[in-house]
Amino acid sequence: MARISAREVALKVLYAVDQEEAYANLALDRILEHYRPGKLDRAFATELAYGVLRHLNTLDWLLGHFLRQPLASQNPWIRNILRLGAYQIMYMERVPDAAACNESSELARRYGHPGVVGFVNGVLRNLARRGRQIPFPDLNDDPVAYISLRYSHPAWLVRRWFKEYGLEETIALCQANNGPAPNTVRTNTLKVSRQELMERLREEDVTAEPTSFAPEGLKIAGFPSLHGFAPFEEGLFLVQDESSILVGHALSPFPGARVLDAAAAPGTKTTHLAQLMGDRGEITALDIHPHKIKLIAVNCRRLGITCVRPVEGDARYPDQSMHQWADFVLLDAPCSGLGVLRRRPDARWRKAEDSIAEMAGLQKEMLEGAACCLKPGGVLVYSTCTVTREENLGQVEDFLTRHPEFQLEDLSTLLPAGLDEQGTLSRGYIQLLPHRHGMDGFFMARLRKRITA
Repeated sequence: MARISAREVALKVLYAVDQEEAYANLALDRILEHYRPGKLDRAFATELAYGVLRHLNTLDWLLGHFLRQPLASQNPWIRNILRLGAYQIMYMERVPDAAACNESSELARRYGHPGVVGFVNGVLRNLARRGRQIPFPDLNDDPVAYISLRYSHPAWLVRRWFKEYGLEETIALCQANNGPAPNTVRTNTLKVSRQELMERLREEDVTAEPTSFAPEGLKIAGFPSLHGFAPFEEGLFLVQDESSILVGHALSPFPGARVLDAAAAPGTKTTHLAQLMGDRGEITALDIHPHKIKLIAVNCRRLGITCVRPVEGDARYPDQSMHQWADFVLLDAPCSGLGVLRRRPDARWRKAEDSIAEMAGLQKEMLEGAACCLKPGGVLVYSTCTVTREENLGQVEDFLTRHPEFQLEDLSTLLPAGLDEQGTLSRGYIQLLPHRHGMDGFFMARLRKRITA
């Protein structure tokens, strides 16, 4: 197969996201797997594609200063070649401006007609000469517009965070979202200890170090594709962010328990619960999507887990046989996903503010259904990978007003004290944020169902 440059790999990813509405991570994985670039080219292509997508609104705004026609009217290949060149000029100090212009012109020669080469070259050279002198909106006059363009986030999202967190924290959160997320894996402690896995990964030339808070977690670097990677195929680990690992500890089911994972696919948290239980007990892994049920079974087989029963079903309407069946219930609810924007660089531009209310409505229904499955005296953990009050603490408070038989339960004995900057663990919940905790934005709350006389 013909080799292509890292810039061309990135361009193909950008085109797929722009024109085919592909998810960036899936498009990148598919294109990397197809062309199989070397390690350095793979890293450079990833940085280019993700960097452009993170800074999309800012790049388009900057380019607009040097275009007679709107960028949206350009041929999609040329539009994304311009974005690719602009990102290298404005954000990648180690790439000389001349190289960014020349390589972009070569891409234009391959993906456009001859006349467009000079156009691309001229726009990017003007940007290289004058782009850094373009003033951003004034921070004092319009802080939302300033943050939105300076740190590349949708204005509606900046407006929400500015209201909730204030200026400094909003900027810090946006900056964190624009950085790379750590590659984190969870040790399968049913097969290997964290120390043993760390040593095994180092034998494979993968750098590994313990995570700060999750006892099974490792941060890794120099990681190859999972395809054909022996420690992965042997079921020694699963890819999972540290904040997501902590959700399992917030529930902490005991060996032999009955557990319902109410929105389980692809089984990442389900398999962690099985580990914590020593693969002893019963876990019903529920999911509404039939094709995703298969993913749960695949992960369980690879990890050597036998106590999980994948079941197709809707958590809003659980089967009558599940009524008061479970000792523990986990509802890791579908959400707006605003806590994982650094992992999904295109997601910030796909989301709309009105979707938050829609997600909150779905979560409310799922929480009602999942709660019916819990025995008196049992524990329910509600979690999301987002940072909005409506979907998180507001959702829990609303549930508690309707269900006085539930109460929040102290998490301080289950999660590390170092997480608790806001002092909420003892109250039964925590909001993790990328800029505060160095991990994905996650919310979790632990509720106990009272035993009534």
